[in-house]
Amino acid sequence: MQLLDLSAEELAFLAGPAVAPAGLAPRLTRRLAATLSARLRMPVHTTETGAPCPDVPGPHWQPDDALAALWLTRRLGGRHVAGRAAGVPRGLLRTLDEVLAEVWLDAPVAAPVAALPSCLAWQIGAGAMRSLLTLALPTDSRDMTRWAREVIRHG
Repeated sequence: MQLLDLSAEELAFLAGPAVAPAGLAPRLTRRLAATLSARLRMPVHTTETGAPCPDVPGPHWQPDDALAALWLTRRLGGRHVAGRAAGVPRGLLRTLDEVLAEVWLDAPVAAPVAALPSCLAWQIGAGAMRSLLTLALPTDSRDMTRWAREVIRHG
């Protein structure tokens, strides 16, 4: 079997400059949308936003009641959210932890780790539901790497 020669477009692509890897927030935003869409079996849109985070050691997720209720409803087979969730489901937090750990550990090694932001926040849209999701992060990237490895190891 013989390989075909590369096309002009393929050669131009390979000769072009390497695309710089996206930072943590854009990569996490894309992965959150994809994972929540898959788990909730409906389109989910995520948009970075500014919001205050709880003053707790990170990483610490804080989904609001609307997202928790949507998670419970959809994961239990329901279609329409009625009411609010009494608390944040552990399955939602575990899923968010796994997404964060994978995104953190998938970062290109060559990319220098900049100082972590203390807080990231997203507006989550799914159907008519609008929600706020915040994430408090540790200040030291070594703590984040250690935490991510533990999540993946025990996940």
